[in-house]
Amino acid sequence: MNRIHFVIVALVLALGVPACSTAEQPPSSDTTTTPAPPAAVDSAGFADVVERLSPSVATVQRRDGIGSAVVLRDDVVVTNAHVVGTDRRVAIEFADGTSSPGEVLATDTVTDLAVVRTERKNLPVPEYRPELPRPGEIAIAIGSPLGFENSVTVGVISGLHRDIPGAAAQSASLVDLIQTDASISPGNSGGALLDVNGHVIGINEAYIPPEVGAVSIGFAIPAATVIDVADQLLKNGVARHPYLGLSLSPLTPSVRRSLGVRSDEGALVLAVDRGAPAEAAGVRPGDVIVEFAGKPIGSVEDLLAALRQTTPGSQQQLVFERSGQRQEVTVTVGSRTG
Repeated sequence: MNRIHFVIVALVLALGVPACSTAEQPPSSDTTTTPAPPAAVDSAGFADVVERLSPSVATVQRRDGIGSAVVLRDDVVVTNAHVVGTDRRVAIEFADGTSSPGEVLATDTVTDLAVVRTERKNLPVPEYRPELPRPGEIAIAIGSPLGFENSVTVGVISGLHRDIPGAAAQSASLVDLIQTDASISPGNSGGALLDVNGHVIGINEAYIPPEVGAVSIGFAIPAATVIDVADQLLKNGVARHPYLGLSLSPLTPSVRRSLGVRSDEGALVLAVDRGAPAEAAGVRPGDVIVEFAGKPIGSVEDLLAALRQTTPGSQQQLVFERSGQRQEVTVTVGSRTG
């Protein structure tokens, strides 16, 4: 297992105690708001925001791990799919020290989201901010790292539309993420990432551990993605996602030499699903995708992120290299459930 693969395993699978990563919390459309201008910070720091929002963040206990969750509706919390795993029943612990049984209603592996109904009612629903934050904005993370419930860390938004290198081999969810330097540790998965007004801007998803040289590099699922997927899960039990029907692999130097590929970067097509949109467009195994939907493709993660931003039914331009020649085709994006 190479170094990058170790990073991804640590991000996605470290769900013991300490438990790993994060989760997201989608509200229904009537709970979303447009953020007000950033509030001034006084000597109390962000204590008022934390005090107000902590009751909306919970701890998720399953048979062999721990994570975090955020209230989505007055009896539903949202978290990461990897936090609940295959369990259908979990325990939800709240900031006031009480706990409630929780029923996992649905999960989505494409975005790593899950919705859980609690027996406790009248939970405080936070406001969600569907607009992306700007790099440099204050970011406040609340969750249960290493089991320390409702712990608070503060940093900034470090970047947007981040993909974790090598992540596609482990999970399709680790693309198009918000990056933050607010400390995220095992157990933060599924917790809230807030702006200074206490609006949920993301659900914490993963972090790169210090043992591979990282310092405060964490990732969260944007609130808009959480809202969309969670609403679909609650309404239909599944969420639909853009689909091309491709099995992909990184373009390594040895593969480039053996295929005679001129491009230094791209996503290698290993297989094409029968009847899939990519097959209808003429894409074949051995092709190297170098551009999609107007975006250059340097890796498998780039293609997954670009696809995530399209809409099923839309027509997109796809450029691939075959036998040393570039070809451009139009593909009609399909859909699949996660």
